[in-house]
Amino acid sequence: MAAVRGLTAVALRVVTPWPRSRLLAASRGPRALREVSSSSSEAGEGQIHLTDSCVQRLLEITEGSEFLRLEVEGGGCSGFQYKFSLDTVINPDDRVFEKGGARVVVDSDSLAFVKGAHVDFSQELIRSSFQVLNNPQAQQGCSCGSSFSVKL
Repeated sequence: MAAVRGLTAVALRVVTPWPRSRLLAASRGPRALREVSSSSSEAGEGQIHLTDSCVQRLLEITEGSEFLRLEVEGGGCSGFQYKFSLDTVINPDDRVFEKGGARVVVDSDSLAFVKGAHVDFSQELIRSSFQVLNNPQAQQGCSCGSSFSVKL
């Protein structure tokens, strides 16, 4: 994994299922990676890393057993796009990543397209959104920042 200044890898633990779904605005942009802090310095191959701003925003918006679901769908300018939603149902093929009480869930098919990536929350004048940053599985993204093509 390429070294990124000010970045500490986060090993996240798998947690158990809960029971629903609300769509959130989703986008991806070429934003600078925010610092990730953790007590562990090991990076797992099939891991998703949560930035501090992602954790903070999830703790603000989730209620009870809600978590952020990240999915990859076909579509967008470059072939694939990220979809974020709040959910409470964990399916058998889901992987759950947790940091500081905030949880992000990714199904096994989508995980193949985002493993090693960072989930961030960005707040700007024109929008606020969860984003996937530094996705090692993405070859390139489009200028809109919400879609990507995969490495073959």
